[in-house]
Amino acid sequence: MESETLNLQTKREDDVLSARVGGRIDGSNAARFEEMLRSAIEESDRAVIMDFEQLLYISSAGLRAVLITAKSLWKQGTTFVLCSLSDQLTGVFASSGFDRMVKIRGSRSEALDSLDE
Repeated sequence: MESETLNLQTKREDDVLSARVGGRIDGSNAARFEEMLRSAIEESDRAVIMDFEQLLYISSAGLRAVLITAKSLWKQGTTFVLCSLSDQLTGVFASSGFDRMVKIRGSRSEALDSLDE
């Protein structure tokens, strides 16, 4: 089904990379998702905003890929923010403790505003 495949679109505005993620991230594509992100991120990026508005599902393998990306960005001093999570995804991130490790904002504009916090 087309809506269930992984879709990643990136857009750079100055030194902020926005990544819109759609479909599903699971064991079958988590490594590819991580590699797609890694190749899109540049050392000069001040921040990476990951927009999950169109994400339908994330498995533990997908959570791991997000955490690996977050740790890599922290090491290079880059701000990492997730935004636009559905109620279901918010619950997944909260139950795994990720909401205490990664900034999560309600919308892309809130994520952009949080970059100066």
